[in-house]
Amino acid sequence: MIPFQNTWPYEQIQQDIYVHECPFCNASNVLLPFKKKDLLEIIEGAKKLLVFNCCHNKITIVDADQDYLLSNQPLRNRR
Repeated sequence: MIPFQNTWPYEQIQQDIYVHECPFCNASNVLLPFKKKDLLEIIEGAKKLLVFNCCHNKITIVDADQDYLLSNQPLRNRR
């Protein structure tokens, strides 16, 4: 079973990937430093290091679907 607290929603606009809010610093509309091709690699099984541009916190993305990124650590209920 996938741990829901390790997921974070994202949006794709053309080739860019965004999150509505950073799970660490709560910055709005954060552009992620990877593109659609990187997202496809994650869906196929690759792991990617994600460094948020807003606060430089790091997580490893281990999986994704059409709506959520799955991290190796909890992202929800951090407040």
